[in-house]
Amino acid sequence: MKVEQIYTGCLAQGAYYIESEGEVAIIDPLREVSSYIDKANLDNAKIKYIFETHFHADFVSGHITLADKTGAEIIYGPTANPSFDCTIAKDGQIFNLGKVKIKILHTPGHTMESSCYLLLDEKGKEHALFSGDTLFLGDVGRPDLAQKAADTTQEQLAGILFESLRTKIMILPNETIVYPGHGAGSACGKNMSKETVGTIGDQKVTNYALRKDMTKVEFIAEVTDGLLPPPGYFGMNVQMNKQGYASIDDVILKGTKELTVTEFDFLANETEALILDVRNEKDFVEEHIPNSIFIGIDGGFAPWVGALIMDVKQEILLVCPEGREKETVTRLARVGFDNTIGFLKGGIKAWKNSGRETDNIESISAETFKNSVEKEDKQVFDVRKPNEYDAEHLEMAYSTPLDLLNENLAKFPKEKPFFIHCAGGYRSVIAASILKSRGYHNMIDVAGGFAGIKKAGMETTDFVCQSKK
Repeated sequence: MKVEQIYTGCLAQGAYYIESEGEVAIIDPLREVSSYIDKANLDNAKIKYIFETHFHADFVSGHITLADKTGAEIIYGPTANPSFDCTIAKDGQIFNLGKVKIKILHTPGHTMESSCYLLLDEKGKEHALFSGDTLFLGDVGRPDLAQKAADTTQEQLAGILFESLRTKIMILPNETIVYPGHGAGSACGKNMSKETVGTIGDQKVTNYALRKDMTKVEFIAEVTDGLLPPPGYFGMNVQMNKQGYASIDDVILKGTKELTVTEFDFLANETEALILDVRNEKDFVEEHIPNSIFIGIDGGFAPWVGALIMDVKQEILLVCPEGREKETVTRLARVGFDNTIGFLKGGIKAWKNSGRETDNIESISAETFKNSVEKEDKQVFDVRKPNEYDAEHLEMAYSTPLDLLNENLAKFPKEKPFFIHCAGGYRSVIAASILKSRGYHNMIDVAGGFAGIKKAGMETTDFVCQSKK
C-alpha cells in the first residue's frame, strides 16, 4: 500500500494518491491531472477510482478530466446530484483497491453530500481517514456555504456537523491518521493548523470542535462565531464541479496566446477584459500599464484572484514574468477562471518600447513612514485580515480588509493623501492597484508592511493572541 499527499500551497489544498497491487484511487484531484496519470504509470498501475469528498467551492476539481483520460469511476457520497455520470455511494459502502479497502463515511454538515473516506489496510484495520472539509487539523469545515442549496440555516448545518463528527469520526481509533482537505490559509475554515497530517487522537486533544464535554449548543455557537463572508467565486466553483467544465488543455491553449503590444492594447480598449499583472509587487510599484490590477503569482495568487475578481467569466489579459505564462493560466483555471485570452509578448518592456505610457505607485520605507506620520495629518489604512488587525495594529490605523475593499471604498479620501499597509507588502500593492482603478491616485504604500513598521520601532496596540481569544 502506498499513500501520498499532494499538497498545493497556493490553495492550501491536499489531494491524495493511494495505490495497492497496481490499482490507484485519487481523492480530490486538482484540475491539471497529468501528475496523477504520470504517478500511476511509474507504478505500472491503473487509476480505478476518483473519490470526491464534496462539491468543492474554493477550487475546480479534476474529476471529470481525469475520468475522461483514464476511464476511472467518479464516486460521491450520498445525496450528491451532479450532472455527469458517476457513482453515488451509500453510507458505509466499501470499495476494493488491490489488497486494501476504502469505506465511505457520510458526514454531512459542511455540505449535505460531504463524505470522508476511511482507508482499511490489508487486515481490515482503520489506517487513515481522508476527511475532506469535514475535519481539518485544528478546525472543522464552515457550515455556512451550503445554506442555500440545503434550504437550511448555518446553525442547523452546524448541528448536523456536530452529529457527524461524534458518530462517525470521533469513534475511530486514536492512531488513525487524518489527511485533511485543507490546511492553514484556506477560506474553508477559520482556525486551521499549518500541519497537513495528524491523527484522531491528536485532534481530540487539540481541536476545539472535538472537545469531549462539548454540547451541541456550544459547538454551534463556536463553529459559527467569527465566520467571514465566503469569497464571491465560491458558488461559481461549486456549479462547475457539479455541472462540468471545459478541458484545461483548451483553457491553457487559449490563455497562452502571444499578443503584440498593438493587439494587447486593442483588446484592452475594445473589450471588457481585465489587465492582470502577476509580476513581483516591487516591479509593479515601479511601473505598470495604467488601470491594470496587481495580484502577484508568488503570493496567495489563486485565492486572491477568486476573492477580488469573483466573476469566473471575466475575460483576462495577462502581464507575466517571462516563461510563467502557462503556470499563470493553469493557476487561474484551478479556481475556475477559464477566460484568459492572451498575454503581452515582451511584457512591460515591450509596452514601454512602443512609446505607451506607464503608471506607478508611490511607495515609502517604514522608516520614512514613521517620520511622516508623526509630522503630517494623513490617514492610515490597514488591509490585513480582521484577526491580524485585532491581534496588533497601529492605534491610528483603520481596518479595511483587502477581502472587503470594495465595501470599504467610502472610507478612503479621494482628495487627501493617505497611507496603506498590510503585513509584508504584497496585499497593500493589490489594494493600491484596485484603488487606482477606482480613481484613487493619492495613496502611499508602506513597503515591508506591518513587519517593517514594527521593526522601525513604531508604537502598536498590545498583542492579543487570537487562538486563545
